[in-house]
Amino acid sequence: QGQLVESGGGLVQPGESLRLTCAASGFAFIYSRMSWYRQAPGKERESVASITERGETVAYADSVKGRFTISRDDFENAVYLQMNDLKPEDTAVYYCNAHNHCADYWGQGTQVTVSP
Repeated sequence: QGQLVESGGGLVQPGESLRLTCAASGFAFIYSRMSWYRQAPGKERESVASITERGETVAYADSVKGRFTISRDDFENAVYLQMNDLKPEDTAVYYCNAHNHCADYWGQGTQVTVSP
């Protein structure tokens, strides 16, 4: 059974940085597209960033381009989201997602709060 565990969220001030980590287990991580989503209160879940197998292709939401960087470590079975220059509108629960031809997995989420 696949499992994703996010960590690294917290409370920061505008302009500061955070690095989220998603630890994966129980499925073929190297063959999976990995993504970060977020959901703010009262809003739908939205895609933030994604990275394909072997890191060949990355994609970002327009709202985070130039500030967020997604990366993966296929030896550690982990995916990361480096978030710089955080803004109050980045406040949300951030979720890790794994997708391959067999299954789709979600983590439990980690809270990111950006407030003065």
